[in-house]
Amino acid sequence: MIIRTYLLREIGKPLAAMLVVCMALFAGYSAADFLSDAVNGLLSTDTIVELIVLKLLISLEVLVPVALYLSIVLALGTLYGNSEITALHALRVTPTMLLRHVMVLAGCVAIGVGLLSLVVRPWAYERLHALSRSAELTLDVDAMQPGTFYVVQNGARVIFLTRRQGPNGPARDIFVQLRRPTDTRIIHAELGYPVAEEGNGRTDLYVRLKNAHIYDIGTQPGAHDQVLSAREITQDPNRHVVETPNYSSVTAGSLRIATSHKPADVAEFQWRLSTPLTTMLLAMLAVPLARGRPRQNRYGKLGTAILIFFVYYLLYTSARTWVQHGMVAPVPGIWWAPALLAALTGFMLRGQIAELLSRRDNAA
Repeated sequence: MIIRTYLLREIGKPLAAMLVVCMALFAGYSAADFLSDAVNGLLSTDTIVELIVLKLLISLEVLVPVALYLSIVLALGTLYGNSEITALHALRVTPTMLLRHVMVLAGCVAIGVGLLSLVVRPWAYERLHALSRSAELTLDVDAMQPGTFYVVQNGARVIFLTRRQGPNGPARDIFVQLRRPTDTRIIHAELGYPVAEEGNGRTDLYVRLKNAHIYDIGTQPGAHDQVLSAREITQDPNRHVVETPNYSSVTAGSLRIATSHKPADVAEFQWRLSTPLTTMLLAMLAVPLARGRPRQNRYGKLGTAILIFFVYYLLYTSARTWVQHGMVAPVPGIWWAPALLAALTGFMLRGQIAELLSRRDNAA
């Protein structure tokens, strides 16, 4: 128990640090993607924070296994470099026992990764898609800036401000294009400013346009064009037609896609099932990769470990894409990539495997 606790602590310290760093880098990268939308008023701060958190939750099924994998390489590499593994061998701690202790930790982490993939992943994707659809249909009027085309609902509504006197101030020379089933409406107003109206316990923000010219341009055969003038009109910049979201495999529940034969569903379900297996195999592979000589640099094997993971992850994601597009049948599906990793792990652990088999034969 003392040796197991010591090993788990030595692995846990770099694991926590590496996971925090990876999460911070990923969150920063995700925030950079949304920064321009926030500046242009397309996304609110609360929406950006929630989007980043959701993307971070989805990424954990990859970040956690790789952080554990590299942490084991670093921790055991340090123990080998400090001759602590040699001392443990003197206490009759064999490489097989060392592997078993690592597998206990890896098994617990694999269960967590499995829950992330099977339960958290579809929920997070569903919420992420809902927020993305809402962001496409919503404008922060107070943050709108001149000289920017604001495209809402895939071009159904386009707004352009020529001049504006700072945030929350009135805008001049406003152009609004509305794409409708039978015609296209273009509105040009000399002046516009936001107006808040309260009702039913909520506050709605509208845009009041003054001295507006309205052009209805027919898009159907035989349609007539119309030109109207209005001293004042009120527009809702967030008015839209709610469309039923398209089906997506990543948002579907695991039980739903488990019995589906669609290539996209098969690829998604196999991916969710394979992430715990990948976690276990990477953790087991890290044990022989970390072997080294006393006083050897503990970072000596880190480059090799990163290269192996990079190649594996490239094959792993490619296998999912091929199954998703029907280029590879459900059998072998994406399982050939974990099978290659399992073969490499078995080759690297051939000594421990032989020891286990000999013990079984002696016990028999």
